[in-house]
Amino acid sequence: MPVLRPGKLKTIISATGALLLICTVYIYWAPPPASVVPSTAFEVPLAERQNAFWKVLNPILQGHAPNTPTPKRLADVSAVHFNATTTDSRPDLTIIEDGDLQAMEEAHAGYIEECRKSERLRPVHTPGTRGIVSTAGASYFPVFLSSLRMLRRLGSTLPVEVYMKDKSEYEKQICDEILPDLGARCLVLSDIVGKGAIEHYQLKIFAVLFSSFEEVIWMDADCFPLHKPEVLLESEPFSSKGLVTWPDFWISSASPLYFKISRQEMPALSERASSEAGVFLVSKKTHQLTLLLAAYYNYYGPSHYFRLLSQGAPGEGDKETFLHAATAVGEPFYAVSERVQAVGHTKPGGIAGSAMVQTDPAEDYALTSANKWRVKDESVAKAPHAFFIHANYPKFNPGEKVFGMKWETTPTLRPDGTDGRAWLAAETTVQRFGYDVEKAYWEEIKNISCDTAISFRTWERKDEICDRVESYWANVFAKPHDDDPKFTDES
Repeated sequence: MPVLRPGKLKTIISATGALLLICTVYIYWAPPPASVVPSTAFEVPLAERQNAFWKVLNPILQGHAPNTPTPKRLADVSAVHFNATTTDSRPDLTIIEDGDLQAMEEAHAGYIEECRKSERLRPVHTPGTRGIVSTAGASYFPVFLSSLRMLRRLGSTLPVEVYMKDKSEYEKQICDEILPDLGARCLVLSDIVGKGAIEHYQLKIFAVLFSSFEEVIWMDADCFPLHKPEVLLESEPFSSKGLVTWPDFWISSASPLYFKISRQEMPALSERASSEAGVFLVSKKTHQLTLLLAAYYNYYGPSHYFRLLSQGAPGEGDKETFLHAATAVGEPFYAVSERVQAVGHTKPGGIAGSAMVQTDPAEDYALTSANKWRVKDESVAKAPHAFFIHANYPKFNPGEKVFGMKWETTPTLRPDGTDGRAWLAAETTVQRFGYDVEKAYWEEIKNISCDTAISFRTWERKDEICDRVESYWANVFAKPHDDDPKFTDES
């Protein structure tokens, strides 16, 4: 029997111990989850991903064009308020010849099918990211910056991407110096799709598709939250639905022909109101096909689909393209049921509104999940809190029409012609703010107007703008007034 020398035995024992240690570590050590590794560590630059995506999507869009005449208008749908108990029939005011209708149906189906099957149509977003997307440019830039500052004063840290149509709207000083300090960056759509390829209402869907975020909160430049919006991405209904939309005042007036083209059952007019697309939430991980179809509706919107989806109703444009795209491809969504509310001044028979107020979707979802539909009967529960304000009529740009008699709703004037608050009625809606939102908004407008480091191209006489805003602030907000609205979290 061979005898091991002490030195050799020691070596064998050490090697065996090392092997056991390695095996133990291998068995019991778990690697960190993928989310711990920076998702951008080996990522293709955003611009390259955007260009590659458009290089694939554009031919698909072109290859399934309607190739039919623009639908004929018999008349336009009037401003009919949504009624959740109506039995009225759907407006039918659009004409398409039978052959053209079949061609549009086949093009629609072909587009969806090619988008489903295309392996080269890879999403642009970085997995696991979330942020806010908007568009701005020219006179919308001051409005956007006010909204952005309202977001940051809430403590929100969500990154923001703001898209502009082309380089003519890119303001270097704002984009390179001001916005980065506020966690925002500018991107130019024409760098991706070419100049003039998309315009106006079409910008929204392409900004969302080209954004780097997987989970997107879309907010128009003149829309801002009253609370940190990231909480909406972490709760129902978004966590299970992946798409959340808010209502407009009006009926959903899509043409019966649209439902034939998209091969859907036609819903009753009472099912839901039309959409107000100043704000929505969407997951590109779960709703990429919805967004691709919305892109189709917008790309061929001016010629075909804007008419089919609204029939000339108020706000015709991109507003109906998102939710209808989801229903067409069978992806889930949640349409907030609580009615949108106008805030402004009282007038005979109603309100001269200068902003729209949208509800907390989590509170609305809790009510509808319990089969409590305030849209049918307001007595079933108290109103949910307000969550977003869309200050759209007029845009609150102090360099334009917000002061004096320049706008029909004269939001900044009292009945006697002196400076006054814009948002006084309806009192019950204003109370749902929970705090003095209007004062906070004007504080940000004042800070922007009088900050010498901020200069917008559209503000030729910034010194005069600053003086006017400071005067308005002194008259309206610097000290309390007897008619100031009351705010409470108990409403």
